[in-house]
Amino acid sequence: MIIKLLDMKYIQENKQNNTNSVPLQGLGVNSPLGVGGPYSIDENGYYGEFGGAYIPEILHGTVERLTTAYNAIKEDASFKAEYYDLLKNYVGRPSPLYFAKRLSEKYNTNIFLKREDLNHTGAHKINNALGQILLAKRMGKTRIIAETGAGQHGVATATACALMGLECIVFMGKTDVERQFLNVQKMRMLGATVEPVTSGNHTLKDATNEAIRYWCSNPDSFYIIGSTVGPHPYPDMVGFFQSVISEEIKVQLQEQTGRDYPDYLMACVGGGSNAMGTYYHYLDDERVKIISAEAGGLGIDSGESAATIHLGRTGIIHGARTLIMQDEDGQITEPYSISAGLDYPGIGPAHAFFAKIGRTKVHAINDDEALEAAFEITSLEGIIPAIESAHALALLKKEKGTFKPEDIVVITVSGRGDKDMDTYIKYFKEPLTPKGE
Repeated sequence: MIIKLLDMKYIQENKQNNTNSVPLQGLGVNSPLGVGGPYSIDENGYYGEFGGAYIPEILHGTVERLTTAYNAIKEDASFKAEYYDLLKNYVGRPSPLYFAKRLSEKYNTNIFLKREDLNHTGAHKINNALGQILLAKRMGKTRIIAETGAGQHGVATATACALMGLECIVFMGKTDVERQFLNVQKMRMLGATVEPVTSGNHTLKDATNEAIRYWCSNPDSFYIIGSTVGPHPYPDMVGFFQSVISEEIKVQLQEQTGRDYPDYLMACVGGGSNAMGTYYHYLDDERVKIISAEAGGLGIDSGESAATIHLGRTGIIHGARTLIMQDEDGQITEPYSISAGLDYPGIGPAHAFFAKIGRTKVHAINDDEALEAAFEITSLEGIIPAIESAHALALLKKEKGTFKPEDIVVITVSGRGDKDMDTYIKYFKEPLTPKGE
């Protein structure tokens, strides 16, 4: 029997009375990342010591124009109206905040899942892609470039380009092209050119390197970065467009539980876009414990890991000062994770800052722990998560001893697991085919 403080009758009545009632009009309002406050970004694009814009001279004008255009649209009513119309009628927002009854019973607390996996294109990435594509159109851009790891940002960008009739080029590591082939086919079907990258270890870092090289040679292109990484204003801009996630959580929790904040807020972090969207409107609410999951790979002491916050030291990567996995000579070390979307040797500068000052607690989730969490939620709730999201779900076992029966725990399921079925099948302990076949 679930030991649940919340009245299920109350929840059901409020669901009926408030269907799709989340007001999609407050993007970024009263944001803790705005001017002033302990978690804010300064005028030069720094979160504490992390951030900034370390870019080649050829991109200075391009980035300055982007910053000016971005600052202009943040309070532009017509931009927001167009953006929110797409989120509602094209993406299908608000995404549900689902009370996971059986998962809650197992962990003896109240677990809600923010279902970004139910968005059009299957992940949170579309929130940012649409925002940036509208900005690109306002700036008169016609050629869009992007990097992708798991392929979700690539698919989202290709989708947005198809919608707006713009050229799209996506850079993707050759390793990721092979392990995320379904998403590659989706991008090509949507009309994008997918450029396999064969430098480095052929993953997200290398795809980003190639995208930046192309951008330097073609500065009139518009680069849609998919995570809270890169030079300012990208970390702030991506967080701004993803903040709709926490904006909705506040309203949905109020409707379903009678209060607008959880006791625990959890998400996975690679670059950190879904985590930033999840945390955005709660950073200055000290009642909320914020816990992140980064990719431990085979273990943080194994030499095969992508746990940047645990293993990284301060350096510069892809235009920003942040924590980086590097050797004694400052050379970037190759990360490893079973998850293509978390396989990155850096971290968004905001997340480096939040971890350093203790606002977020960070666990390194190993491959086997993520796989176990993925099969657990599938068997208990009938939800097959992206393997990135499974890292966040694995936090439940890490934090189980701290939960109270009356606590409210919100976890963002950043994407669905269709793209990871080959990986799941490979690691599943029993055949996934009916007996006798």
